[in-house]
Amino acid sequence: QVQPVESGGGSVQAGGSLRLSCISSAMTYSFNCMGWFRQVPGKKREAVASSGSDGRISYADSVKGRFTISKDNAKRTVYLQMNSLEPEDTAMYYCAADLKPYVGCNLARTFTYWGQGTQVTVSS
Repeated sequence: QVQPVESGGGSVQAGGSLRLSCISSAMTYSFNCMGWFRQVPGKKREAVASSGSDGRISYADSVKGRFTISKDNAKRTVYLQMNSLEPEDTAMYYCAADLKPYVGCNLARTFTYWGQGTQVTVSS
């Protein structure tokens, strides 16, 4: 199914690492855009990273150099490797997918399909 399903969240101490996974059949489409977002209760949802089938990758400034988005097309899975985690990274993380062609894959894109989220908690 196109709707993403996330896994891999958990609790970690500051400086630690986690890898989130997201499986979606959106990755079987010739054009797809996959994204990771996060949200803290009471705050606006923040785009974290995106990866398009055209190879375009974008990161939020707050995670550049610490987070890496990658894909395994054979497994229909997109990953978010999170290193050097900080308490400020604590949030519910969501995976999103979109299939509209001719629209650039970037952090400002509107995504159609959303997962249920996975919680990441970083303690100091």
